[in-house]
Amino acid sequence: MTYKKLLTLLSICCFSSSSFAFLPQNSLRAGGIAVLPISEDVQQVSFQNMPVLLTHEAQKKYAIVGIPLSTPVGSVKVDTDQGPIHLDIQPYAYAEQHIQLKDQSFVEPSAEQLARYKQEAEEQQRIYHSFTPSTWNSFPRFIAPTPGKFSNSFGRKRFFNQEARAPHSGLDIPAPVGQKVVAPANGTVVGIGDYFFNGKTILVDHGQGLISMFCHLSEIDVTVGQHVIQGERIGLVGKTGRVTGPHLHWGMSLNDARVDPQLFLQK
Repeated sequence: MTYKKLLTLLSICCFSSSSFAFLPQNSLRAGGIAVLPISEDVQQVSFQNMPVLLTHEAQKKYAIVGIPLSTPVGSVKVDTDQGPIHLDIQPYAYAEQHIQLKDQSFVEPSAEQLARYKQEAEEQQRIYHSFTPSTWNSFPRFIAPTPGKFSNSFGRKRFFNQEARAPHSGLDIPAPVGQKVVAPANGTVVGIGDYFFNGKTILVDHGQGLISMFCHLSEIDVTVGQHVIQGERIGLVGKTGRVTGPHLHWGMSLNDARVDPQLFLQK
């Protein structure tokens, strides 16, 4: 690789958090997104052995990398066919959330419930590992899937009945049961289910490893394989699964990393 190309690749590490047209907001933190300008010569990009989304905006090429919530602070490497890119992951203070559940089985599931959860998790994980061609020429503009005030719950360290659990990997939008949920961008429905923890759930594939997830629904109005367009109704807000009240859990997965959905919305 030439010195000029190396400079082009490494220069992105100095970018501060920002947004590019309809591209996601750049946020170099665990649970964030790296928006990396790259040379047209770069054809393949991967992060932690997962392929990375590539797109164009304003005649420039970008790699859009999801950073898992488990990523430690410090330098991490994004691999490309033109050489590695090093990112400096910054500290980010996520809040804690203490939740009291009446149904103890959602805290300490039985063996049968654990077996069910394992099967459901594997089913969802296969979707998160998928990588399909995109159906757009430039990165799509995302909209919120339902009206409501965001709870800023993404990334919270959660405690259920005083017992620590994994950080919250989605954004909760409090809303009444029956409120409409729409597709935030065009995509294909790749999964539906009534899961132990997530309740009634829809997964939509937007292309190149970018997956939307909608949980705790009261109603599912789509089928697997159905193409949906932005703003189209896909279901209704509910309180199914492990919840303390009605709301929509909106999750976004990018190269199998659960990232903050708010980073896809324009400020």
